[in-house]
Amino acid sequence: MTDRLRGVVPPVLTPFTADGQIDLPSLERLVARLVDGGVDGIFALGSSSETAFLDDTRRAAALEAVTSFVDGRVPVLAGVIDTQVERVLAHARVAERVGAAGIVATAPFYAVTGPAEVEASFRALAEGTSLPVWAYDIPVCTHYKLPPDLLVRLGVEGVLTGVKDSSGDDVSFRRLAMMNRAAGEPLTLLTGHEVVVDGAYLAGAHGSVPGLGNVDPAGYVRMDRAARAGDWETVRAEQDRLAALFEIVFVPSDRVGPAAGIGAFKTALHHLGVLDTNVMAPPLVPLGADHAGRIAELCAAAGLE
Repeated sequence: MTDRLRGVVPPVLTPFTADGQIDLPSLERLVARLVDGGVDGIFALGSSSETAFLDDTRRAAALEAVTSFVDGRVPVLAGVIDTQVERVLAHARVAERVGAAGIVATAPFYAVTGPAEVEASFRALAEGTSLPVWAYDIPVCTHYKLPPDLLVRLGVEGVLTGVKDSSGDDVSFRRLAMMNRAAGEPLTLLTGHEVVVDGAYLAGAHGSVPGLGNVDPAGYVRMDRAARAGDWETVRAEQDRLAALFEIVFVPSDRVGPAAGIGAFKTALHHLGVLDTNVMAPPLVPLGADHAGRIAELCAAAGLE
């Protein structure tokens, strides 16, 4: 199902109860919101799932729940983010068991690595799993930018199926798209940047993995369908509306990283009645009532009630 997976593939959040357990009823409502919104797939256990703050047991439980709630209606990509190959492959075994359609892996991190080690890592993953392998380019977390020429070469050789680009490097992404097109498009390219999806489509992206898509999946789907139809005025208008909604992540100016971004998404979904709480995985601290009021205003301004 992932051979030509394209379109909107939101990185699903992981809701928690007030006492820090995975909130299965909220997760089921969130998955229903995404599928009913017309998404083309779901990415579980990505950065927006707070994967870095989950132990292996809760990772497996979250992935099992997502695949169960999706029930085969769309492909589920499973994040297998970890520091070295054997641990990544252990997560891949879980993904295989629950019926995921592909795995999404970063470059090795914590220890300093270079192109040779990154290539060896992706090759070992492809050899060690029956699932398609997607590269997750997120240098803010791995401290390594995946080179476009390496990604395309691994795509041509069948090692990689696609790339989820969260690098924030528009020049590199355009080079990747150009090289991919010249090679016959062996890779599916998905952008992870919510406010420049329109530009990514014009550069050669096949879709998006927007964290904000948890809050407004239908908006990203409308933009994707307009892009496929070549209706760039609609694409621009929808992107402008979503960019205004994305201002929710700047409301908590006293927070950084996932505490701000994921915290804002969860707070918005709590306001919209999808999640029972906006609790985050420790040590992340949930946003308070002072943030929630402004986030609610921005949701209303974007037409979300």
